[in-house]
Amino acid sequence: HTAPEAIARELRGEKGRGWLLRWLPSRAHDNGLFVVFSNGIGIDDDEIRTGNAMILDPYGRILAETSAAADASVIAELDFQLLQNCTGRLWMRARRPELYAGLAVPTGNECDTREMKFAE
Repeated sequence: HTAPEAIARELRGEKGRGWLLRWLPSRAHDNGLFVVFSNGIGIDDDEIRTGNAMILDPYGRILAETSAAADASVIAELDFQLLQNCTGRLWMRARRPELYAGLAVPTGNECDTREMKFAE
């Protein structure tokens, strides 16, 4: 990998694990899902890929994660009983789509998110 010190620094910093912990646990919890995240490692154009990998349960708790900037895999045993009463699943059962159906109507201003991110 190119620039191993920079990659290791990013892994431990706000753009690595710190960045993931700001949103991954919330997504797992809010949606009542097991979440698996995997990132490449190395320099990718102007970005540093830190090689983070992480598995979270439906409550946002980390079940397994990488601890070094290296090629690695993570494995976790999933307890599917957690899905029955997790908050995200309760919210899904209580949703009322009739209240927000209008938000899903196309307005003509939609665009491809990939084009937005990678446009020159």
